Amino acid sequence: MAVTLRSNSSVVFQCAFHVVWCSKYRRRVLGGRIEERLKQLVREVVEERGAWLAALEVMPDHVHLLVEVDPQYGVHKLVKAIKGRTSRVLREEFSSLKSRLPTLWTNSYFVATTGGAPLAAVKRYVEQQKSR
Repeated sequence: MAVTLRSNSSVVFQCAFHVVWCSKYRRRVLGGRIEERLKQLVREVVEERGAWLAALEVMPDHVHLLVEVDPQYGVHKLVKAIKGRTSRVLREEFSSLKSRLPTLWTNSYFVATTGGAPLAAVKRYVEQQKSR
């Protein structure tokens, strides 16, 4: 995977982040129809916020995201938007989530730049989560 330089009106950048967040209490609730709807919602938010999705994988109790974000927007704003929308919509659409959890996500998340590793290696890592 070649490095893609992106730009806005004043910055040329290549800012890729590996983001991981967990369901509340690490409950294993992210499967089946919930997983598919979650992936759809994440893609929508990423596109709406002008970011670029490189890889996405959902495990039963956590989510891996590899995303490129305009540094002037910030990865923290993107993660907040994704977690907020997905929690609200999924809990509205799947009553089992509302009855089992006070909120869908923990407050925290992990984020790391892919600076030291080739983007392709991190992408492969995210994509291979389910085969581990």
